[in-house]
Amino acid sequence: MVLFDLPTETKKDKKAHAKFRKQLLEDGFTMFQFSIYIRHCASKENANVHIKRVKNLLPEYGNVGIICITDKQFGEIELYHCGKQQKTQTSGQQLELF
Repeated sequence: MVLFDLPTETKKDKKAHAKFRKQLLEDGFTMFQFSIYIRHCASKENANVHIKRVKNLLPEYGNVGIICITDKQFGEIELYHCGKQQKTQTSGQQLELF
């Protein structure tokens, strides 16, 4: 999971912000919330590869956080929309096709 807060005050800032988001998407991340992107990794070794890639993408300004959580931990998330709990669709198993 990559969390970020990047400045968007100048044209240069906006360009760096857009570039960072685009590069996350190209690396297989999906948007969870506006500044939170997630990506499933089959192993810790695979996660380390993507962590290294994100570190190489870090913009000059702003804050970026990287956190790894297990499938089980992510499966226990409680999501709310407009004050109402949303049902999560967790099958208990991750399917990966290549």
